[in-house]
Amino acid sequence: MHPILFTYVGNIKLTGDSILDSSRLMTGLGFMKTAEHSRRVAEEAKRLAQCWGEDESRAEIAGWLHDISVIIPRDQYLPAAEALRIEIIDEERKAPILIHQKLSAFIAQDVFGVNDKLILSAIGCHTTLKIDSSKLDKIVFVADKIAWDQPGDPPYLPQMVLGLDRSLDLAALCYLNYLWRRKDSLPAIHPWMIQAYLQLSKRFTIFP
Repeated sequence: MHPILFTYVGNIKLTGDSILDSSRLMTGLGFMKTAEHSRRVAEEAKRLAQCWGEDESRAEIAGWLHDISVIIPRDQYLPAAEALRIEIIDEERKAPILIHQKLSAFIAQDVFGVNDKLILSAIGCHTTLKIDSSKLDKIVFVADKIAWDQPGDPPYLPQMVLGLDRSLDLAALCYLNYLWRRKDSLPAIHPWMIQAYLQLSKRFTIFP
């Protein structure tokens, strides 16, 4: 384990079961809300995987670990990413919350021993998605948006649910389109999100 991450993980015992360990780590450090959100994302990702012919175990693990970077304080996201030699782009410096997906993927591998490239990819783009995303990428991305972690109901949810009746791509596009229409109010727009949006919008009619 990288010394930087040991600072945040501390002496919590890990069993080798990434689902159990991630739950215990988040709850043990007091991140109960994130642990509950992760549980819901994992359940939804597993359900979507079953519906769309993806490996349920991969989806569940990615769901549990997608926000594991919560163990790092937000004001330490950039210093931690620099110390871990994670590539940081300008948009992530403008809005450090955007780097949390890369941090989560790093933690999943370094702390929890996840080496499955599909799982790491899904964790690493769960906020923005990316161009040429895999089925698992889209499943975790959509599951994260369905399992809204803010008060009230997500405003994009009705369209996303309707989109899921047709395809994962359309469901993902529903959320990307929701963000795109609000892009001027965002502190930064990640290029991965732009690329994914442009690619998917060529396949479907954009919602008004």
